[in-house]
Amino acid sequence: MSFTSAVEVGPRLRDAGYLADPRIAQVVFLAERLGKPILVEGPAGVGKTELAKSLARVHDRRLIRLQCYEGLDESKALYEWNYKKQLLRIQADADHDWSKLEHDIFSEEFLLTRPLLEAIRSSQPVVLLIDEVDRVEIETEALLLEILSDFQVSIPELGTITAETQPQVVLTSNNTRELSEALKRRCLFLHIGYPEIEREREILLTRVPDISEHLAAQVARVVSSIRNLDLKKAPSVSEAIDWARTLIALGIEHVDGAIVGETLHVLLKYQTDIDKAAKELAVE
Repeated sequence: MSFTSAVEVGPRLRDAGYLADPRIAQVVFLAERLGKPILVEGPAGVGKTELAKSLARVHDRRLIRLQCYEGLDESKALYEWNYKKQLLRIQADADHDWSKLEHDIFSEEFLLTRPLLEAIRSSQPVVLLIDEVDRVEIETEALLLEILSDFQVSIPELGTITAETQPQVVLTSNNTRELSEALKRRCLFLHIGYPEIEREREILLTRVPDISEHLAAQVARVVSSIRNLDLKKAPSVSEAIDWARTLIALGIEHVDGAIVGETLHVLLKYQTDIDKAAKELAVE
């Protein structure tokens, strides 16, 4: 069921396990109402991907994910032909009637759909997650522009395939490179940063089973203090959640300097950051 107002977005996402502030709720509502993709930027681990997953849960839609990486091309993002199966079909043809054979091997039976084409061909509305779009090359970004503009794909052997239902699209970026203005124009922009202490406490209470109010507040305060240090990589929200789960697994209800020192490796992934945090927080 579609959102009827921006006010409705927050509670429904909360029911799906995602805490959305008013700004996130407004962008989600407008993206749905205007039929535009959402481009979500921010540091790794702050809930960009989880937003798309939560939208799929809220609307009871299938999530189709395109994980971007350097070297991703059309054959992995859109479609390719099953060459092995085509070769077997050619070898099995005794008549060698190429005109007939060509029509046969370039048919639906031999088509391998990848995430973008799968989303377009879906008979039911889906949520299409294009994750870490900043990792792809400019050529692949141009392919995404074509898809997001018209939600259709031209396959030379089969013709133009137009989306039966428009997918709800979420693109995420860790901002490792600047995306093109053309891509940004087609999207509603949303930046998700590190949460304030109180909001992170709420996230921990939502995402970590059995955590107490006291421990959630302590974890949120310590993580906020560590993020204020000059580190190579500040702890993400997902790492804060992992740390909270670690403390619960260890049976710890009160966090002191010794506990922080013993478990910093869960929050921080560089030894230089661990050493700096231990020194600045004066942990033993």
